[in-house]
Amino acid sequence: MQTSPRRSVLYMPGSNARALEKAKSIAADALILDLEDAVAPAAKASARAQVCAAVHSGGYGRRELVIRINALDTAWGEADLAAAIAVAPDAILLPKTGSAADVLAVTDRLARAEAAAKTRLWVMIETPLAILNLKEIAAAAARERARLDCLVLGTNDLVKETRADLSAGAWPAHYWLSAAVVAARAFGLDVLDGVYNDFRDREGFRRACLDGRALGFDGKTLIHPDQVSDANAIFAPVEAELAFARKILAAFQQPENEGKGVITVEGRMVELLHAKMAARTVAIAEAIQALGTDR
Repeated sequence: MQTSPRRSVLYMPGSNARALEKAKSIAADALILDLEDAVAPAAKASARAQVCAAVHSGGYGRRELVIRINALDTAWGEADLAAAIAVAPDAILLPKTGSAADVLAVTDRLARAEAAAKTRLWVMIETPLAILNLKEIAAAAARERARLDCLVLGTNDLVKETRADLSAGAWPAHYWLSAAVVAARAFGLDVLDGVYNDFRDREGFRRACLDGRALGFDGKTLIHPDQVSDANAIFAPVEAELAFARKILAAFQQPENEGKGVITVEGRMVELLHAKMAARTVAIAEAIQALGTDR
């Protein structure tokens, strides 16, 4: 059970040394150190060296560190993957994932390179093909030696490739978003919503976060530090949710409820699946509290 909060996951350009240093003081749950979209072709090699040096030297506290590499069929992808494996980030983010075969190919590379056990695999869901193949992509998490841990929506690329128009609202994207959440949950993965481009529009961003939480996302990917605090607040367990989760766990621990699959808590029917959900809610809340003491 994944218990590290991923409420706020901030993209940081790998070519910007100042941004990489500043990220050590930003209260994001995770950082994606980007070698792909945020880096010009001429700066790819220097960005790779800079990002790997930053991961190796540390200083980021409890934040998860994720390196987004370039696609393996580009001129930089293979070198990115090898360099990332060598510095053992918390995860490597694979862009342009289109099929389960893409996931399994990188999984095999990680195994052959004897990558650190802690280094997980995240994948971008950012093409129409990925949406069509969501079940198979997520199912790769059930394979032997699987490292797949999280799906990340790339909504800007999906908008570009589908020609969808989100100017009047996000409803045209709801099929992609809901499909990704369902696939992730079917195979025990976390799933992150795509970015909100207008970082100056705080109310619009808050609405997007509330919509994402309602759809079931674990958190949101971000493009600006100013978005972190709202994402952290909206994707955290609320006090009433946390209190009821603790009551569920306490009730199942009572001797009279031992071995039962269904009990009643405050007049509501509660099953074992609710106990599992409650355990995760409490664990996430405790992890958030621990993060707060580390910043």
